[in-house]
Amino acid sequence: MIVHIIKKEIHFTIIKKLCVCFLLLLIVSCQTDDDNPTLPVEDSINGFWFSEELGYILEFTDGKDVVYNINTAGCSIADDDYELEDFVPNLVSPNELILTTELNESDFEFIRLSNQNSICLPDQIAGTDDPKVNFDHFWNIFNDYYAFFEIRNVDWSQYENLRDQVTADNFYEILEELVVLLEDGHVSIYDEDNDIDINSGAPKLFEILNTNLSGELIIENIEDLGDLFGQKATTIVTEYLGGDFEIDENENMLWGLINDNVGYINILAMEGYGTDFNDELSTLNAVLDTMMNDVEASGVSNLIIDIRFNGGGLDTATLDMVSRFMDQERFLYTKKFRLGDSFTEKRAVSVGPKGDFQFTGNIIVLTSPFSASAADLFALCMKDLPYVTIVGENTAGVLSNVLSHTLPNGAEVGLSNEVYEDPQGVIFEAIGIGPVNQENRVPFLSTVDFQEEKDSGIERALELLNN
Repeated sequence: MIVHIIKKEIHFTIIKKLCVCFLLLLIVSCQTDDDNPTLPVEDSINGFWFSEELGYILEFTDGKDVVYNINTAGCSIADDDYELEDFVPNLVSPNELILTTELNESDFEFIRLSNQNSICLPDQIAGTDDPKVNFDHFWNIFNDYYAFFEIRNVDWSQYENLRDQVTADNFYEILEELVVLLEDGHVSIYDEDNDIDINSGAPKLFEILNTNLSGELIIENIEDLGDLFGQKATTIVTEYLGGDFEIDENENMLWGLINDNVGYINILAMEGYGTDFNDELSTLNAVLDTMMNDVEASGVSNLIIDIRFNGGGLDTATLDMVSRFMDQERFLYTKKFRLGDSFTEKRAVSVGPKGDFQFTGNIIVLTSPFSASAADLFALCMKDLPYVTIVGENTAGVLSNVLSHTLPNGAEVGLSNEVYEDPQGVIFEAIGIGPVNQENRVPFLSTVDFQEEKDSGIERALELLNN
């Protein structure tokens, strides 16, 4: 379950599939799972371990390990056969455990419990479809851990009494009404057994994207958005790259030349480069090495980096990408977890140059309302570099990793529990990162662009780079 809180993305699966299909078609026209051995667990870590900021209790035994989720309403089992996999346990002291992984830029800290916890004893673990019990857990999970009620202007307390109205028939309808209020792309409800997949940010995203669209181009569902993405990407690779481009094996990053002096990189995702988590970052960096070698060999002094199609992924992948455009070590942001009525101490993140070559010439970063999560973070990290200009629209403004909790009925709830701040202490949650100057504010999707088979974002970037 901890893997869920190191990944962050808007989960629009259909869009990802459509983008992959479209890219495969372009490649044609223009050109076994590995073993995953569990890390050994020393006997000394056996017992119960608690993370207050995550609401997780880990139970390590000589047999199956278990992950429990707790909130004010009670306790539920998130995973009854948990494996550490990518996490390395470090017993700092008899009562302090740190789990580390290269897939997250900070560690996860746990303290030892003398017993299973007063609200999470065996006879108190909730496993039921009772809608009122599940509503109690749902409301309290957000009340205990969600970080942005004030920023998103939602008075959560007034909805606690909806418990009295909840039935088996309207349970998910009521939950959907509540999460949509937050307009947060990292808030979700997923219940595979009942075919429930709710994303809090989707309605608002469609509303924003439709601002400059009309007629048959209006987006009504995920399939519509995927279709427009395909058309938009086709315009880019045919009209601006002339059908000549490179792409990584998993179709997550595309690069080429717009002209002799302007390179173009489209980062479609911040994850999915490796065959599994074990080789995710090593494979990504091999792709980055190849791409940066091509950029260096091209001799271009200007670069357009496009993250407008990017729904997120891993922070660590983002930081490895950012490192290829760093001129020096730079402090980029802090993050803190909600902890009851306050927050944990801020954790500072800095990034320096990585790889044999870093591009530090003129860079335009193209952003859109779909640039979410780890793509938000990419924009946050790049925006203050003296040679970077942002063109497009504000990113989605959903920077927190997704904290995953499980309801007693087995449904998975995702929420935002971390606050990211730039070096000046500015929080971009719900606002997003966008152009500083109004003249650089260009819509990602517009009727005019589709009619004229052009890309106004790239056109504006070329204007700036030619001046």
